[in-house]
Formats: sequence, structure tokens, C-alpha cells
Amino acid sequence: MSSGLDVVTLSRLQFALTAIFHMLWPVLSTGLAIFLVILEGFWLRTRNPFYYHQARFWAKLYVLNFGIGVASGLPMEFQFGTNWAPLSEFAGDFFGSVLGFEGAMAFMLEAGFLGIMLFGWQKVPPVIHFLSTVMVAFGANLSVFWILSANSWLQTPAGGTFSDGHFHVQNYFSAINNPFMVKSVIHMALATVETSMLVVAAISAWSLMRQKAPEFFQFSFKLALVILLAVAPLQILAGHESGVQVAERQPTKLAAIEAIWEDQPAGTSPAWSVVAVPDEATGTNRWKLAVPGALSWILESRPQLSQPVRGLNSWPADQRPHMVGLLFYAFRVMIAIGMAAAGLTALSLLLWWRGGLSTERFRRWPWFSWAWILSAPAGYLAIESGWVVRCVGRQPWTVYGQLRTADAASVLPPGEVLTSLVTFAVLYTFLLGFALFFGARIIAKGPDLSLEPPQNGGAARLPVPSPSA
Repeated sequence: MSSGLDVVTLSRLQFALTAIFHMLWPVLSTGLAIFLVILEGFWLRTRNPFYYHQARFWAKLYVLNFGIGVASGLPMEFQFGTNWAPLSEFAGDFFGSVLGFEGAMAFMLEAGFLGIMLFGWQKVPPVIHFLSTVMVAFGANLSVFWILSANSWLQTPAGGTFSDGHFHVQNYFSAINNPFMVKSVIHMALATVETSMLVVAAISAWSLMRQKAPEFFQFSFKLALVILLAVAPLQILAGHESGVQVAERQPTKLAAIEAIWEDQPAGTSPAWSVVAVPDEATGTNRWKLAVPGALSWILESRPQLSQPVRGLNSWPADQRPHMVGLLFYAFRVMIAIGMAAAGLTALSLLLWWRGGLSTERFRRWPWFSWAWILSAPAGYLAIESGWVVRCVGRQPWTVYGQLRTADAASVLPPGEVLTSLVTFAVLYTFLLGFALFFGARIIAKGPDLSLEPPQNGGAARLPVPSPSA
């Protein structure tokens, strides 16, 4: 089998496919694990079976995502040895160690306590079961830390020296705590919680629109809404801070995501393009709709730039990212969805405050229910768009400023890479259909309200407010 594409392009396409698909699953399992901790904490405190049923229902979606996340994550990591062996040789002393930390510390912790969380309700004391759920959530979120630390190091390498085609670690803490790490971890952690709560709210809104288990899903909708009240505004702030950091440390990425072709001197007030048609062949925007003077406010919160902003044309073509249109619009899709989620949350809270979130309203207001139902896929789209900006915008570097992507790929027959790419596409299509089928069955069946809570040990029942309050 042969291909008109070179092996580097094929390896990049394969990694993009596996990464985009894999990202769908740990996003929900990471954020939903925190949701399960809250629900089980309510049950442990009150012994109200209502909270027990909540925890049991949402745990089903958690384990479905966890299983597919494991199945899709292993091939992605194996590619560092098969398709990206020069990268592994160049940066393996640090990059390989961090990925190993993620597997040994985070994944094993999550997987080790998962069995107790799922099957130990009647077998261990409630406090031990709650501790298991906490450990599952901790392990899932520890994965976010290690993965983002490793990826941030690719963006802003630190903690050692480069010589003889190899990265030599001098300070592991400095490498782990590289300049991009903290803000990247915060941004991604908030994204997983926000997207997970959008999924919970979407499923709840769908069920309420159909008047299925109304008390049950009204509570889960409102709890997700309360969490979104805290997370959605913080995510906007974290995203802005990450963007400012990109402007400081990755000026080519900034120029690409804003489609800035010419240098913008200090002391000027450049416009910010809302939409544009970037043309890489001519190094211009064929058309754009821009807000005058807005770029300096976005980057520096002031009317004029204090530092110049370099345009893409000031770099040689082989030193800057391409696919400018993709980067420009992926960035704006991420921003638009984040703002829309915050706006929908604010509107829903206002309606709740005014007494407009009764179960009957979801049936009578299909526009409101559908706004929340569509917010779930929008949350995933925002995360995938953010990763496109993060990784495509880093090009032409795999290790920013040190190792070019063309030099990081293994020398393989293009036909073999194409075969594996097609195989992954087929398998992942099957896995996606499997997940949607069984996820739909879980949602359609709804909660099992006949489950008897465990009776072993624990505190006395405490009065709780009505779940529909």
C-alpha cells in the first residue's frame, strides 16, 4: 500500500486522530468523579437513599467512559515508541518519566480503587467506600496534572540542557514546574469539570423535558448548575491568563490564532479580528470583521500596546505555524462556547431565583431544554478546539524551539502508517458507536430507585430538604 502523503504527515494525522478520540473519555470521567464524591458525601452525611440512587446512576456513565478511555489511551502512548521514536530518544529522560508517573501514580490509583467504588457498596463500610470514591477522583485528576505537565514541557521546556541531540535533566522539579504548567493544569482541570457538568445538565434536561424521574433529574440539574456557577467564570479567567502567557512565550502561536500578518508596534491600538479569511499564500487576510483598538485591551488591559506584537510575515515560513485558518477559528470556537456556557448558566440561575425551574417548565420550554442538551457536545468541541490551538499552534516544533516535528517522527514506510491510521479510524468508529449505544441505554433506562442502600455501619439518618427545592 502506498500513499501520496509523507510519513511525518501520516504520523501527525494518526496521533491527531487517537488524541482527539481519547480526549473524549477522560474529560467526563475526571469531572464526573468529583460529582460522585459530592453525591456520596451527601449520602454519607444524611443517609437519604435519594443521594445513594444519584451516585449509583451517574457511576454507570463514569465506568463506561473509564473503560473506553483506557482502551483508546494505550495506543496513543505506544505511538511515542512506534511513530515518534526520535522524540522519545531526544526527551525520554524527562518526558518518559512523567508519562510513567501518570501511569504508576494516577492511573493505577484510579483503577485500584475503582472496583471498590463500583462493587463494594455492600462489602465495605460506607466510610471506606467513600474513601475509595475520593481516591478514584484524586487519581483521575492527578492524571490531568501529569499529562499537562508533560505537554507543557513540550511548549516551554525547562529544567535541563540540550546537547548532542538529547535533553539532559538537571532539575526534575523545574522541568515538571515548567512555565506553562500551572496555568495549563488549572485551565484543563476546570475544563473537565465544566464539560462534565454540562453533560450532567444536558442528560437531566433531556429527562426533565420528557418528564422522566423529575425529582431525581431536577436535583442533578440544579447541583450541576451550582457547580457551573463557580467553574464557568473561573474557566473564562483561566483561559484569558493562558492566552496572555501564549503572547509572552509563543509569539508565533499568538500571531496565528489572531491572524496577525504584519508587526504591530508598541504605542498602537490594533484591531481585534472577530472573523477573518486568512490567506497564507499572500500573507494577508482577504476579509475580516474587526473591533477597533480591542487587541491591546485583550492582551494588556490598556488602550495601547506597551510591547510590539510580531506578525507572521516577520518569521521565515519554516519557523511559524501553518493552517492559520484552523487555528484562528478553533481559538474563537473555544472562546464562544466558554462564553455561551457562562451565559446559559447565568440565565438558568436567574430563572431559578425567580422560581422558573420547576419540572413542568422543562416540558413547556423546549428551547431551554435543548439549549442545555446541545451544551454537552459544545463542551467537548471547546476542549478539542483548545487542544488544536495548543498543539497545532506549537508547530513546526514538537519541543518548542529545540526539536522540529519533521525530526521527531520515526522513519517508517508510509504505507504501513496509512494502514495503522485507517485501522484506528475503523476501530474508534466502532468504539464510539459502542459508547453511544450503551450510554443511550443507561440514560433511557434512568435511575434504579428500587436499589436498597447498604445497611452496614454509619451515622443516623438526618433530615434533608426536598430534592426538588
